[in-house]
Amino acid sequence: MRRRATATTASLAALVTVLSLAPPGVVADQAPAQAAQVGQTGQPGPPGARGGGRGGRGGMMAAPVPDDTAGFVQIFNGTSLAGWDGDMKFWRAEGGAIVGESSPTNVVAENSFLIWRGGTVRDFELKLEVRLNNTNSGIQYRSKLLPEVGPFVLQGYQADIDFANQYTGNIHDERGPRFFLSQRGNVVRGVDGGVKKLVGTIDNTETLKALVNVNGWNQYHVIARGSTLLHLVNGRLMAVFLDDDAVNRLTEGVIGLQMHTGEPFKVEYRNIWLKQ
Repeated sequence: MRRRATATTASLAALVTVLSLAPPGVVADQAPAQAAQVGQTGQPGPPGARGGGRGGRGGMMAAPVPDDTAGFVQIFNGTSLAGWDGDMKFWRAEGGAIVGESSPTNVVAENSFLIWRGGTVRDFELKLEVRLNNTNSGIQYRSKLLPEVGPFVLQGYQADIDFANQYTGNIHDERGPRFFLSQRGNVVRGVDGGVKKLVGTIDNTETLKALVNVNGWNQYHVIARGSTLLHLVNGRLMAVFLDDDAVNRLTEGVIGLQMHTGEPFKVEYRNIWLKQ
């Protein structure tokens, strides 16, 4: 009797061990096969191996494939500024890019924008590449015109870009009362009264800063879904803002590319893709 009890106890212990190794969703009769795939790390075997992932169905644990431009449309044709409107003493199309440039004799007196005239955006994604050789620029979205200030002046959300790489990736409130909405590395919630609350952090700010290619091309990806705004640069999440401020948030507006006051500079934008 003692030997039988010992054997039974050992069997139960083995079963508990197997079940504890089985990923969630694997039923008891699949557990031994699935557990055989578990290595020293305690992780399940590759997709398509025996056991097949959650519930025993192959492919469900496959890694995501890289994102692409399916469902997006190009809003810059690569050769002209058709569909865009701005102060043309600063803007031109050249070399497959939209180029904004100032000089000691062609000075930006007031922040102004090249505005896409193809409509307004609400929930959307915008992908583009940008290169900057000095000063500051930015991608304006869900923004409103301020004709009382100037013909190409905008107020609203901005995906910040700067040559000193202090602000690139930030979510900024251009000409708005809240200024920095979420700085690089942060997840922030905006609430009534213009108050901003730190929800959490994404990564060390110096780590994110090192991902920016200063004086070279960078891919910017802006995602807006309701009150949630995300900025990614070169495939890495930089900042998140959850805008629950009923008074100050913007739900719809135009897209614009910024010419900033300050020292002479040149900014280039290319491969501009929009998904609404």
